Amino acid sequence: MTYAVRYYTKTGNTKKLAEAVARVLGVEALPISEPVKEKVDLLFLGNSYYAFTIDPEVKAFVNSLDKEKVGKIVNFGSAAMLNSTYKKVKAEADKVGIPMDPKEFHCKGEFKGVHKGRPNAEDIKAAEEFARQYK
Repeated sequence: MTYAVRYYTKTGNTKKLAEAVARVLGVEALPISEPVKEKVDLLFLGNSYYAFTIDPEVKAFVNSLDKEKVGKIVNFGSAAMLNSTYKKVKAEADKVGIPMDPKEFHCKGEFKGVHKGRPNAEDIKAAEEFARQYK
């Protein structure tokens, strides 16, 4: 099984999760500004809600993916208010014909003092456990 981890973050919260996932998978967590050049079975994509949707950069990244190189997208992320970005990411993935894994990881993220300190050590451990199920 081959893996890649890409993330988009404005606060650094999702980067922490991406690094935890990547550590377990034995790959490097890279920002979405780094294209997926190699063929991978699973692309772990970290993202969050910004103004009630995923960031336009995340949409553009997903739309730039080559379905011949990416077998499936595994969604993960953090957010202060809303939970899952799964449906938003899936809508973009459907446009390029890349399936989404039905499982995802999400935890609270700190934003302007809300959920202070999140993701915390427990959240990082939970992200690692999530990634282990794919090994």
